[in-house]
Amino acid sequence: MGDADFDELWLFALDMGNGLSSNDCAGIAAFHRSGGGILTTRDHQDMGICLCGLSEIGALHFFQSRHLDPDTSQHYIDDTGTPTISWPNYHSGRNGDYQRITPVGPIHPLLRNPAEPSGLIELFPSHPHEGGVGVPVGSKARVIVTGISQTTGRSFNLVVASDRADATDGETGRVIAQSTFHHFADYNWNVSRGCPSFVTEPEGDGMQTEPSALADIHAYVRNLVSWLAPVTVGVASPLENRVIVEANLNDNFLPSEIISNTRLQTLDRVGSLCAGTAPSQSENEMPVP
Repeated sequence: MGDADFDELWLFALDMGNGLSSNDCAGIAAFHRSGGGILTTRDHQDMGICLCGLSEIGALHFFQSRHLDPDTSQHYIDDTGTPTISWPNYHSGRNGDYQRITPVGPIHPLLRNPAEPSGLIELFPSHPHEGGVGVPVGSKARVIVTGISQTTGRSFNLVVASDRADATDGETGRVIAQSTFHHFADYNWNVSRGCPSFVTEPEGDGMQTEPSALADIHAYVRNLVSWLAPVTVGVASPLENRVIVEANLNDNFLPSEIISNTRLQTLDRVGSLCAGTAPSQSENEMPVP
């Protein structure tokens, strides 16, 4: 991947341990060193634990059996509605509903939405058991937004951002660690899209009944595409840029869909891309940020 003609890698890590080989990790590290932007996301407990093989990139994610949150007060079961799932499993709300988010520190560019009266993104899709992300000791990354557990009332991290840093042959790419891939899933944006049979938690409809909820996550995805782009890519003309969206579903089924020659401003439905289906929206419907 280090020599690949791609600007960004969006890695949805949903494995339980063998999602990335050592060669995969080496290629992703080379891509990062060359300036490529990387989004990493996973889900509860040890789901996506293959990210631990990505050194400083994976270090932004906390799991139960490896790379635990250094704050031991976070080692607790938050969501109790699904007994088969353990910590970290922050309950931000039902699938299909939204959660109110809280910016941390200086407002990050990812959280801007000029269409809102506040000028900020205020809502994210919710999920009953989000994973853990944070800033390890010695890292220059920072938490940019938090959520509130609907079961315990405790605050938890939603997004960690790491900016470019000097490298031997230039600058490393920007990195985002997201607490759950459900922020991007079609099902969480609209439960009528359906879900696997093993998903049995009660559903909500807030993402459909609150117009600004869907508009906010659309704005966030557009901001991600622009912010993660390498410095050599002009925001005003990203038409030739490409993004890799890889979904590691489990140890036995690891599809990798490479979405090439896709106009970045149309990437408003990441869930569809992970299924290998290009979104239907036109450029006019989803303007360039």
